[in-house]
Amino acid sequence: QVQLVESGGGLVQAGGSLRLSCAASGRTINNYTMGWFRQAPGKEREFVASINWSGDSTRYAESVKGRLTISRSDARDTVFLQMNSLEPEDTAVYYCARGGWYGGAEVTPAQYVTWGQGTQVTVSS
Repeated sequence: QVQLVESGGGLVQAGGSLRLSCAASGRTINNYTMGWFRQAPGKEREFVASINWSGDSTRYAESVKGRLTISRSDARDTVFLQMNSLEPEDTAVYYCARGGWYGGAEVTPAQYVTWGQGTQVTVSS
């Protein structure tokens, strides 16, 4: 089994920062496309950021460009989402997901098969 575990969420004031981490137990996420998605109450799950298998190509939702940064560890076994200049609109449960083997940075949920349980990010005004 592949299990993805997100961590690093919490409550911060607007303008603050958080760093989310996603690590795998069981099968490795090394050399897989990885993505971050988020879902607010009553809303559809939306794309946030993705990174290709090697970590040298990324894609972002327009709403987070310049504020959120996706990266992965040198061993490619952990994925991060550095969140700066947070806004109340960023409040959501954030999920990491694994996509294709040696894949590119994809943007649609259907291209990701394995999902974590999510971590709550709450940004107060």
